[in-house]
Amino acid sequence: MVMRKKTSTNFLNEKDLVENCGMFYTLSLICGRWKISILASLLDNEVLRYSEIKRKLNNITERMLIKQLKELQEDGLIVRKNYMEVPPKVEYSISKKGRSLEDVLTELQHWGKKHKDV
Repeated sequence: MVMRKKTSTNFLNEKDLVENCGMFYTLSLICGRWKISILASLLDNEVLRYSEIKRKLNNITERMLIKQLKELQEDGLIVRKNYMEVPPKVEYSISKKGRSLEDVLTELQHWGKKHKDV
């Protein structure tokens, strides 16, 4: 969700849609320029380190990648694992909840290919 004043009509409408519409809830989780690409990368690979994800996503800034990874983690779609070693090591993997989006994302891809040039 976009940061809005908690008493604004826009905030209340968006909150209502997220709580009461499954489609809107799903879109609120995967919406974002890079989230689908991150999820797709993690669906294709069991585990990826931060640098590997960054390499797969051309032109993403450090700040944006960190933000998108945090949001996906907060929403329970990915899992972040820290290793207590020097230098620090962090790995990301898709969660069970995230993996359950695989068919949805595949259908979105098929639909996009079919209708892209129409």
